[in-house]
Amino acid sequence: MSDTACTITCRPDLGILVVRWPMQAAPAQLRADYQAILAAATHNHLSRWLLDVRRRNELDPEIGQWTTHEFYPEAAAQLAPQPLRIAVLCSPARLEVYKADPAQEQYLNFGLAPERTYHMHLFIEEGPALQWLLG
Repeated sequence: MSDTACTITCRPDLGILVVRWPMQAAPAQLRADYQAILAAATHNHLSRWLLDVRRRNELDPEIGQWTTHEFYPEAAAQLAPQPLRIAVLCSPARLEVYKADPAQEQYLNFGLAPERTYHMHLFIEEGPALQWLLG
């Protein structure tokens, strides 16, 4: 039995790591999931990530702050010199939460800023997300 709430699939043929959460997960579980993602990415030298969070519509401000301010910069440093690119597949409901919650919007804007040590972009459809990752 896996210790993660997500599936982590290495796609060395595409040079990407695909991560999917089939359901909500508690903040402690999400932190463990992200550490497992980084371990798989480091082991397989994959710095392009597709994170499918479409079924995670409940957003925890603590996780938003932690991923954008601590985890993603740490991951970018560990994967250097390869640039960390993160395509996040979101549901329309999740995008509405980002717009309605000032704290979530702040973390999102911080994470999307071009001066970050990582590059993140949000998508609703997988095709454009993969194109961006591979571009």
